[in-house]
Formats: sequence, structure tokens, C-alpha cells
Amino acid sequence: MLEAPRSVRHDKYERLVAAAQKLPPAATAIAHPCDAVSLESAVEGAQLNLIAPILVGPQTRIRDVASKGGLDISGLEIVDAAHSHDSAAKAVALVRSGRAEALMKGSLHTDELMGAVVSREAGLRTARRISHAFVMDVPGYPSALMITDAAVNIAPTLRDKIDIVQNAIDLAHAIGVDEVRVAILSAMETVNPDVPSTVEAAALCKMADRGQITGALLDGPLALDNAISPEAAAIKKINSPVAGRANVLVVPDLEAGNMLAKSLSFLAASDAAGIVLGAKVPIILTSRADNLLTRLASCAVAQLVAASRKASLAAAIQ
Repeated sequence: MLEAPRSVRHDKYERLVAAAQKLPPAATAIAHPCDAVSLESAVEGAQLNLIAPILVGPQTRIRDVASKGGLDISGLEIVDAAHSHDSAAKAVALVRSGRAEALMKGSLHTDELMGAVVSREAGLRTARRISHAFVMDVPGYPSALMITDAAVNIAPTLRDKIDIVQNAIDLAHAIGVDEVRVAILSAMETVNPDVPSTVEAAALCKMADRGQITGALLDGPLALDNAISPEAAAIKKINSPVAGRANVLVVPDLEAGNMLAKSLSFLAASDAAGIVLGAKVPIILTSRADNLLTRLASCAVAQLVAASRKASLAAAIQ
């Protein structure tokens, strides 16, 4: 059984890892795993049957890191690359060629990896807007809590938010959420023309009513308290299947999302597995500050998304 590094047990992450281990490991191109943290994530992910890593980076540096860290990479494929930009380009190329079904950030900067991903000529764009989601294990909350977008879209428009919401809904289904309940957050629960996020929240909910967004129950605008607290929702007399029970939180902008996710992490002993959605494959974004369980949970989420994508493609062909 995986152990959380703190006294709090993260049962939701352990269940995610257990679910992913029932599937074949996802072939994962790891861009520039040239530090101990990123290489350890690759080795542990492989040992737990979550991913089948393809290490993409300067071969000499990778082997040196493995030697110094006592990491056994003898069974892992290495694709040599000259530097971090070359690592990102070659990792993306492995996906485009069909050799990899997921992408993972190593020790390069996020902008370097995402620059290769969004390249119009050789990237991994789809018709969807690319967005990020945290899958958070919040002690005391009954389910995994998703927060989007707290890392990619700085000031998303209403058009952007359509894809951000749909990406999150699809992710929730991929990780096994039976009923997806999406709260569109703002500072208040009433529509106020002077607060654009409340108007956009109302529009997104109407889009869901008309089938433009599918697969979930939506409500908004909702303030954070009445999105996650049944007591707060009752006091405000908000009667909806989402209020007080949300498992997906859609934030107004990146600043709000980043502050919310970090508040939960540092004040509520929560962990945040991160994944980028809307590209041709799931993209695992981890931080050097993440503990091992969080990094493995990110791998598990990507594996479940990759499996869901393959199942959808197979169903579409039949």
C-alpha cells in the first residue's frame, strides 16, 4: 500500500492508483528526466505498472542521474536528445508517431514542453482548447475534488470556458466519477451584470441545459462555500443537485484557481495531482515539490484518461 508522507492518509489517491493498476501501463514519453525527482517518478511509475516510460533526453545525463540516485533504468528505453528543447520536440514526436499515448514533464520548464505541444506544425493540438485540471485529495471531503483551470489559461473567455468545462467533465468520467457535479465559481451566487464571471457562469449552465456541454450537472454562479458545503447552501436556500456537493470546481481565472489549489495544499494538507487536457494525449505535469504519492497519482490519472480515450476511439470505429 502506498504511504502518504504526512499523518493524513490520502485514500482517494490510493483508489485512483489501484484502479489504474488494473489496466495495461500507458506508453509515456517523459521529456528531459534529468533530475532525481523526475527520473524517480518514471521508475516508480513503471514498477507500479502505471506507465511504460520512454526516457527522452541527453542519455549521458540520464544515466548519471540514475547512477547517483541508485535508480535502476536498465529496462527502460532512452531516446537521446541534445538539450531540453530537443527533448520536448522528440517526446511530442513520439506521440505523433503513435509510439506514446501520454506525455510527462521531466526537469525542463513547463513552457518548453507546452511550446512543443501547442506548435501548429508539429504539436498535439485538437479542436479543443488546452486546459489544466488539478485532481485534489482533500482530507475530510467525500470525493476527489477537481479544480480547473489553475495553470494554463490565464484569463479564459466564455468560449474558452466551454472547453475547460467539457475537458474536466470528460476527465471526471475517465477516472470513474459516476455523477459529475460542476460548480461554476464566482464571488457570489447571484447573477450580477457588474461581475462578468457570474454572467458567464449562468451562460455555461444554460449551454448545459441545451446540450452544448454534456455529461454533467452544472450550477452557477456559486460561491465556494455554497459549492462545497451543504450547510452553507441550505442557509442561502440554494436548492440544486450541485450546491454543497460539487466534485468539479471551475474557477473564473488562473489567479483564483492557483490561490484556491495552493490554499488547500498548504492549509488543509491536500495533495494536487495535475494533468493537461484537450491535447491528443494526456500530459502529466508534476512539480519538484510534489511528494511521490502525488506524482504517482498524476500518472494514474493519465493512464485512466489514455484508456478512456482508446475505448472511445474503438467505439467510434465500430
